[in-house]
Amino acid sequence: MSTPPNPPPGPGHSWPPPPQWQGWGPPPGHEQQPPALNGFALASLLSGLLCFPPLGIAFGIAALVQIAKRGDRGKALAIVGLVVSVVMTGALVFTAGRVLSAADRIPSLSEFTDVEGELTDLGDLRAGDCFNVPGGDLIDERPVTYRIDCARVHHGEVTAARTLDAQEVPESSEADRASEDACWKAQDEYAMDTWALPEYAEMFYYAPSRRSWREGDRMLLCVIGTTEEEWRGSLRKDAGMLKPEQSAFLRAANTVEFVMSRPPEDDVEDALPDHQAWAREVNTVLGAEAKILQGDAARPGMEKAVAAQLKEIEEARTQWQRASQARTPEDFNRLWRGAELALSLETERALRGAYGLSTVIPQWLQDIEDDLEVGDDGSGGGPSSESV
Repeated sequence: MSTPPNPPPGPGHSWPPPPQWQGWGPPPGHEQQPPALNGFALASLLSGLLCFPPLGIAFGIAALVQIAKRGDRGKALAIVGLVVSVVMTGALVFTAGRVLSAADRIPSLSEFTDVEGELTDLGDLRAGDCFNVPGGDLIDERPVTYRIDCARVHHGEVTAARTLDAQEVPESSEADRASEDACWKAQDEYAMDTWALPEYAEMFYYAPSRRSWREGDRMLLCVIGTTEEEWRGSLRKDAGMLKPEQSAFLRAANTVEFVMSRPPEDDVEDALPDHQAWAREVNTVLGAEAKILQGDAARPGMEKAVAAQLKEIEEARTQWQRASQARTPEDFNRLWRGAELALSLETERALRGAYGLSTVIPQWLQDIEDDLEVGDDGSGGGPSSESV
């Protein structure tokens, strides 16, 4: 075996020469560069948080695709950006829906015309408040209202504002009837001397719609409207502004008027038992009025007027009692007309004068009496649904 020669002295190559580097990694002493951060991943997160979330969804998807192909960094960032963008997009859609829903209830700028008063939401009005509406239109489902002093010209006056019960589902025939009845009764308590109201005064009510009900609206607002002519001053004349005997009589008389104006909706031929029950109710409220009058019969200056009214009430009650037992619709209609004719407006006018109340017969009451006396067709027939 031969011995390798010693390396030559002095500078030069070492012996044996160092082996060349082999392998896939970088040579020793050379650091490996990390993969680049994917730009779409960062853009997805920023768009979802600060800019336009739907764009963040597109960026997040693009980032995940590129990361899978190129091996870029930022997969977790892309996933977070995608999730945030989806959540923010959902929130944006929900908010936009609520804004559009609210915008439907916001009046257009054209409605904010030169109307006297302070702009007030309809739901913030309370009994005793007077207000104006653009154009004097009280028929709108939810008009724009401007609260104003009742001493100044106004379009409406609130008689009651109450919260509806949870079971009173809006926009049904039953709910509409209940709201209407409640507001008629509220008006009769607010302006008890109904004969003193202006001829053009009308009753309006504003109840929740199905949509506003779902959003928590439970307010029923009752209003006396005076839009046909300029009206100044409050129409309020409740029990606190009247003498005890006046308010007691008016409460009984208004109840009679209310019940008599609310016959069953179906015709007598189709619902005789319902009409019989109604006749019994009319008889009962007339009895309550008679009891009030009997207690006032001895008051000075009231003897004659009270006696005349009591005589007519007695005759009317006899007819109503017979009507409640009528065997046929024809008999009921005949007795109904007789009961109506038993009460005359002139007798009630004298009675109201004795109580110190208004003696101006409302035209609508006069029209009903005229219809009863001659019949709508001039034949002297019974009361029509229009007259009632």
